[in-house]
Amino acid sequence: AMDYRYFPDPDLLPVVCDANFVAGIRERLPELPAQRRARYSERYGLGADEARLLAGDPDQVRYFEALLQELGDGAASLAANWQLGELAGALNGAGLDIGQSPIAAEQLAGLLRRLEDKTLSGKMAKEVFAAMWAGEGDADGIIEARGLRQISDTGALEAIVDEVMAAHPDQVAQIRAGKDKVIGFLVGKVMQQTKGQANPGTVNQILKSKL
Repeated sequence: AMDYRYFPDPDLLPVVCDANFVAGIRERLPELPAQRRARYSERYGLGADEARLLAGDPDQVRYFEALLQELGDGAASLAANWQLGELAGALNGAGLDIGQSPIAAEQLAGLLRRLEDKTLSGKMAKEVFAAMWAGEGDADGIIEARGLRQISDTGALEAIVDEVMAAHPDQVAQIRAGKDKVIGFLVGKVMQQTKGQANPGTVNQILKSKL
């Protein structure tokens, strides 16, 4: 200390930060990452890894919050899965950050709406996403252009199921004899006949009721 000639600076006044001052600073702080992670987990039921990945980067936060603004809190899990799954994979493959995404949050929300209302199956949604990534337009336009509309009408599917069952009596007999796994064969035939557009869940229900 003597070598460097340290000494107290006589011109510095004491700074007093009272409780009100500290409270005022706290009120003006934005939501911190740890608080945001906790909110994502508690409010939306996201897993710890999902919450960490979404809450730690400002661009990820902005995209996710924009998705929720379009879709509502009830779609948080679906939004997180697609943002961290399909979208993140495409961005990584192209060497882009989410702030550079060619698919805006509003566009992705349009696709997720069609998943929610059963217009699209998961496989169809991935096809529409790829087309959106390639710049072919929004989800609804691509669905119409490609005829990618899932068939959920029970009456229409019952007729196709009847045809498939009539064409494969051996498999029907096996299922009725207790070989439940064979039902997957019939579901596959229905999906093939509808070019993948039948709702698999509805097909399963119809087959089980008829068998």
